[in-house]
Amino acid sequence: MVVALPESPDAFRDATWEDVAPYFEALANSPLDRTNVEAWLADWSLFESLLSEAGALASFAYSCDTSDPAREAAQLRFGTQISPKAREQRVRLQERLVELDYVRPGLETTVQRFSNQMRLFAAANVPLFSELSKLETEWSKVNGAMTVEWDGELKTPAQLLPFLESTDRALRERAFKLRARPYIEQRDVLADIFDRMYDLRQHVARNAGFANYRDYAHLEKNRFDYTPDDCLRFHEAVESAVLPAVERLMRRRRGHMRIDPLRPWDITADPRGRPPLKPFQDMSTLIARAANVFAHVDPEFGSYYRRMAEANLLDLENRKGKAPGGYCQTLAFRKMPLIFMNAVGVDGDVRTLLHEAGHAFHSFEASALPLLFQRHPGSEFAEVASMSMELLATPFIDADNGGYYSEADALRSRADLLEGIVLFFPHCASVDAFQQWIYLNDDGRDADARDRKWLELRQRFEGSSLDWSGLDAERIARWYQQPHFFGSPFYYIEYGIAQLGALQVWRNSLRDPQEAVRDYRGALTLGATKPLPELFKAAGARLMFDSEGMRELISVVEEELAKLHD
Repeated sequence: MVVALPESPDAFRDATWEDVAPYFEALANSPLDRTNVEAWLADWSLFESLLSEAGALASFAYSCDTSDPAREAAQLRFGTQISPKAREQRVRLQERLVELDYVRPGLETTVQRFSNQMRLFAAANVPLFSELSKLETEWSKVNGAMTVEWDGELKTPAQLLPFLESTDRALRERAFKLRARPYIEQRDVLADIFDRMYDLRQHVARNAGFANYRDYAHLEKNRFDYTPDDCLRFHEAVESAVLPAVERLMRRRRGHMRIDPLRPWDITADPRGRPPLKPFQDMSTLIARAANVFAHVDPEFGSYYRRMAEANLLDLENRKGKAPGGYCQTLAFRKMPLIFMNAVGVDGDVRTLLHEAGHAFHSFEASALPLLFQRHPGSEFAEVASMSMELLATPFIDADNGGYYSEADALRSRADLLEGIVLFFPHCASVDAFQQWIYLNDDGRDADARDRKWLELRQRFEGSSLDWSGLDAERIARWYQQPHFFGSPFYYIEYGIAQLGALQVWRNSLRDPQEAVRDYRGALTLGATKPLPELFKAAGARLMFDSEGMRELISVVEEELAKLHD
C-alpha cells in the first residue's frame, strides 16, 4: 500500500469517511497481479481488521449505554457514514480479486462470496443502508429507555424475568403482563420504525434487481447451500416432528402443576413447585465460575475465557439504558472477542453466557487463519459453535466442577436447557415464517395486518398447549421484542439449522465426549475455508431440513429428559 496503515484501531476511533477513504483508494490503485496478490490481500485484511475493530468498539460502547449522546454519535458515524461507503469500496476491491481469477486452497469460499456480493451491489443502495442504520439506532434507543414500575421501583423489562420463575402464580402473571406493557404502549412507535425499515429494505431489493427483500436477503447472507424453499421444509418439519413433543412436555407440566389450562406465565416456573434456580448473586460470581466450566470442556477454552475476563471484554449485567439482547463480537485486529448480555440472576443467564462464549471460542480458533475474510463462516455454522457449547458445558455446571449449582439443581438446569430446545423450534419457525410473509406480501407494510399474521403463525406453530385467551396484545408484543426483525432481518432460521447441528454434536458427546469436542474444535478452526455442509461434516453432523432427521434428534432429547426426570 502507498498509504501506511496505522498501528492501532485507535487511529479510526474518531475517524470520518474522509479519513478512511484514502486507504480504500490506495488498495484500489495498487498494482495487482499473481506475483503480489497475497501481499495485497494481507494489506487489505489488516486494514479491514483495524477499521472493523474501531467500528465494533463504537457499537459495543453504544449498546452498553444508549442514553449517552457521544456514544450515539459515534455509533451513527460508523453506521451511517463509514460502513455504507466502505461497503461500496469493498466491491471495487472484490472485483479486482475476482477479475484476476486467482483461487487457491482455503480461498475458494472467499472468492465465491466476493462474486456474490459484487452481483448484489447497487450504488443507489449506499444511502439507503445509511438510513437503515439510523433506524436501527432509533429502535435500540427506544428499547434502552423502557422501564416499568414494580413495587415502587423502576425496573427494565428484563429485570422482571426472575419474577416469572416465582412459585407464586399471581406474581408470575403480574410480571408477565407488566413486562409486555412497554411494548404495548410503544407499539405505534415501534411499528412506525418498522414501516420505514420495510420501505427501505424493499427499495434495496428492487435496486439490486430482486422482486422482494426476502430473495435479496437470502443471497446477501451468502446462503449458497440451501434455498428459501428449504426454509419452508424446515417449518413443516417443525410442525410434524416437534409439535407432538411440545404437547408431551406441556401434558407433563400440566400434570405436575395440576393446572389446566396452562397460561403463558406457567411455563417459566418449575413444574414441581421448587424455588427458582439462583446460579449467582453478583456478576463477579457469574464471570469467575464460568472459567471453571469451560476448562472442563477443554482446558484451552478455559484459558480463552480468562483472557477475555482479564481484558475487561465482558459486559454482562442488565441496567437501564443498556440495549436489549446479547451478542459476541470479535475485535479483529487484536483477535479477541467481547461478550455483551443482560444478566438478571436467572438460570437463563448462565445459558446465555455459555452460548456467547461458544462464539468467542470460535473466534479464537479461527483467528489463526491469515486473512480476515477467511474467519467467519456465516451465521449457520457460527451458531453451531454457540449452541453446541451450551450442551457440551452443561454437564460441568455443578459446584463439584467449580460451577454454579448443587448436583440436584444442575440436573434441573440441564433439563430446562433440553426442554427449552424443544420449545425453541416452534418459535424459530414462526419468526422465519413471519419474515417471509412480511416481505413477500404487500400487507407486510400494514401494521395491523402484521400483528394479525403474527397471531396466526403463533397459533400454527405453538398449537393449543397454552391458553392465550384475552392476551392478544401481550402475544403481539412478543414480536416487537425480537431484535432480529429490526436489526438483523432474516437472521433467525440460522438458529434452527444450527440447533440441529448442535444436537448432533451433543449426541456424539453422549457416546464419546473427547472425540466430540475434538471434532467440534477442529471444525471451528476451519473458519470460512469450507462450504457449509463440509463444516457440519467436520463437526460430526449433517445439514438437515427434513422431518425424519429432526424427529430422530428430538427423540434423543426426550430420552435424555426422561433420565433427568427420574
